Amino acid sequence: MKILLCFGTRPEAIKMAPLYHELLNNNFEVKVCVTAQHREMLDQVLDFFGIIPDYDLNLMQPNQSLNGLSANILFKIDEVFADAKPNLVLVHGDTTTSSVVALAAFNSGIKVGHIEAGLRTYNKQAPFPEEVNRQVTSRLADIHFTPTNQATKNLLNEGISNSNIVETGNTVIDSLLWTINKIESPEYLYPEIESLKNVIPTNKKIVLVTGHRRENYGDGFRNLCSALLTISERDDVAIVYPVHMNPNVTDVIYEELDGKKNIYLIAPVSYPAFVWLMQQSYLIVTDSGGIQEEAPSLGIPVLVTRTVSERPEGLEAGFSELVGTDKNNIVESINYKLDHFKIFELQLNPYGKGDACDKIVKYLNIFKQNKL
Repeated sequence: MKILLCFGTRPEAIKMAPLYHELLNNNFEVKVCVTAQHREMLDQVLDFFGIIPDYDLNLMQPNQSLNGLSANILFKIDEVFADAKPNLVLVHGDTTTSSVVALAAFNSGIKVGHIEAGLRTYNKQAPFPEEVNRQVTSRLADIHFTPTNQATKNLLNEGISNSNIVETGNTVIDSLLWTINKIESPEYLYPEIESLKNVIPTNKKIVLVTGHRRENYGDGFRNLCSALLTISERDDVAIVYPVHMNPNVTDVIYEELDGKKNIYLIAPVSYPAFVWLMQQSYLIVTDSGGIQEEAPSLGIPVLVTRTVSERPEGLEAGFSELVGTDKNNIVESINYKLDHFKIFELQLNPYGKGDACDKIVKYLNIFKQNKL
């Protein structure tokens, strides 16, 4: 059985990396195609997880439009399909790469498996364009690997057959645990982490901040910066912000926060370095989906700078909280966590326990025997 994994961004690579190795370990014929929708951040992940793509479309361009990216993927992926001749294409999550590759595979008569299927807000603008990408991919996929029971229910409510849904947990937990095991190994020395140890203060409560969502461009990020400036007045706090490379983010963040007391603006870090940063943190403020999934395994609370989340499980379990982009709400929520949070009661991460890839591969072994 020939399987082609297609992805283009750092989050996809993180979540597909352990699956790639699990497939190889179970004697599947696997090839990897990257669109390089992101470039430098994608390459960091590939290097850390030891993945050399068989096909690299190298499509990243500064401020590229979604339509331009989509057209380039659709045009170039045919050559990959012709050479790889896959029986199954696996895509992940909610990116432009995922939805367009799924469409191209469908047009070519190739079966599609969707990793991290079924997440929904049912709001086309939040997140944009990810929500529509997810829904489009669900209409095209033949196999839906869902991370949670709620994601499964979403698909069932949309008319997807239960026989085509496999509930697995999220592969990001597999990646997280693998990474922690590697960076905590006594013989492993990662220069970037060693460098961060000389920059990040250890005697303060670290508030780790990330942000990249399109719906927060402009006023959303300015409001966040204003809130962080207020929090930075606390002497017991250090705000660490790896700033996303998109100029819509970078320009605002550096204009508002550069050089301010107790605020550490740093370049985007590699995945292992970011995992180390999360481990050092008291609180995370983010609009990221993946961090909402990872943080429960580390026991760290998350404030989500969005008004809606396609990951309700963490909200319901109390691991995360929606705070939007209102300055006063962000300030109040951060202060409350800093002053009152102690530790989560021991409970299972609702997004899985690190065996998602094993479940996916076990299903594909059965699928291989019965469907191909």
